[in-house]
Amino acid sequence: MPLALWALTISAFAVGTTEFVIVGLLPTIADSLGVSLPSAGLLVSLYALGVTIGAPVLTALTGGLPRKTLLLGLLLLFIVGNTFAAFAPGYGSLIVARFITGLAHGVFFAIASTIATSLVTREKESSAIAMVFMGLTVALVTGVPLGTWVGQTFGWQSTFLGVVALGLVGLVASAILVPSNLPQSPPPSLRAQAEVLTSPRLLLVYLITAVGYGGNFVAFTFLAPMLTGVTGLSAGAVSLVILLYGASVAAGNILGGKLSDRVGPVPALTLIFIGLALMLTAFGLALSYPIAAIAVVALWGGFAFANVPPLQTYVVQIAREVSPAAVDVASGLNIGAFNLGIALGAWSGGLVVENLGLAATPFVGAVAVIAGIGLTRLSGRLGGSAGLVASA
Repeated sequence: MPLALWALTISAFAVGTTEFVIVGLLPTIADSLGVSLPSAGLLVSLYALGVTIGAPVLTALTGGLPRKTLLLGLLLLFIVGNTFAAFAPGYGSLIVARFITGLAHGVFFAIASTIATSLVTREKESSAIAMVFMGLTVALVTGVPLGTWVGQTFGWQSTFLGVVALGLVGLVASAILVPSNLPQSPPPSLRAQAEVLTSPRLLLVYLITAVGYGGNFVAFTFLAPMLTGVTGLSAGAVSLVILLYGASVAAGNILGGKLSDRVGPVPALTLIFIGLALMLTAFGLALSYPIAAIAVVALWGGFAFANVPPLQTYVVQIAREVSPAAVDVASGLNIGAFNLGIALGAWSGGLVVENLGLAATPFVGAVAVIAGIGLTRLSGRLGGSAGLVASA
């Protein structure tokens, strides 16, 4: 794989850390700011909402900028947003900081995905995307548990300062390693963008992304309070459990990309979503038993994020057929769909916590993922040539 992919991976590590470290810090932030757990959960939802809005809108508006210039500008915005979060005086300003940072996140992964595919041959595209997203998964292995420990020990503001430092490393690495002469198509016309927004096949995949991927966040958003409040683990033990989850994510992300390259996106997504629904159900059943709960978490992460490479590859495949001039826009919309799923999952998880209790969130998440399986099979049957290939 080209060295430029490593720069994207390093940057994705910084971006991934700031997105998911908030999960381990929800109880700490809720206590510090005097808000409820569901209110603290909005820090996850509104970050994801920023990504949802920023990914398609800013990707379309910045289509004429050189890819490297745009990449570096996004990393600068990311650094500014996290600096604002570190010095936020209260809950409202922290919400604003998270939203601003989310705007940069969405376009970053949309552009990084298309840059990655332009650096390799067609048969390695899923693996290249998986390598970029490996930065996000490694963040779950190291950045999130470390950031959780830092926040619990020195205050959550310290975690955001650490993320600023990671962002600076990603900025320097990208400036050095990403080539300036990246291939770039002309900015998509309004007609090409409209083709993306009105394509039933693409809209169905976006729905699969939001429902299937987002269902996981009904439970994952409240993982830390479940482990402390229901399972009975200490705050320090939660950081170690998140480390196990992240290690599983790293393996699952790579295997998900390879599986998609081998059998196609639809069969890969079907298998991955079935595994994720089973893991969520198993976690709900094991929640009161510490050893069993930890064992399930160690497998859960692999299924939770293995769907990312095939989902992104599937969108790129279809976009090349229905609107070749707007592949970046299509990719950006799918990044938005990922985060719409996170936002809706975290929000609905908050409702479940308020009305049914923490222990119900894994079961509700499993139901959403099962719906994603049905949508995936429908897409495979209704698709054109991309769907036929994927279902082969």
